[in-house]
Amino acid sequence: MPTVTYEAEEIDCEDGAILRDVLLEAGLSPHNGRAALLNCRGHGTCGTCAVEIDGPVSEPTTREKRRLSVPPHDPDGGLRLSCQTEVQGDLAVEKHGGFWGQHRAESSRD
Repeated sequence: MPTVTYEAEEIDCEDGAILRDVLLEAGLSPHNGRAALLNCRGHGTCGTCAVEIDGPVSEPTTREKRRLSVPPHDPDGGLRLSCQTEVQGDLAVEKHGGFWGQHRAESSRD
């Protein structure tokens, strides 16, 4: 059973679980500020659940690649959409600042 570490919390989940669902079920959000209300609800179209991940996960979906290729994201930025990412082992997840989580230099969540 994989463990997801996020905001100093450790969450156990099933292998293959969608990362966004894991976080939300634990009472944590992959969104910053108003993006918690203004998001696509896991359809991979808004990009507000972008996070940095260290650990084994599924390959990016076509929908995820398409969304991360549109500003403010960068296809080479190293972020993943939590709503499109399957957990495949122990992970460390970090959310960066900005509405879409795209500001890697910011440590506080807007």
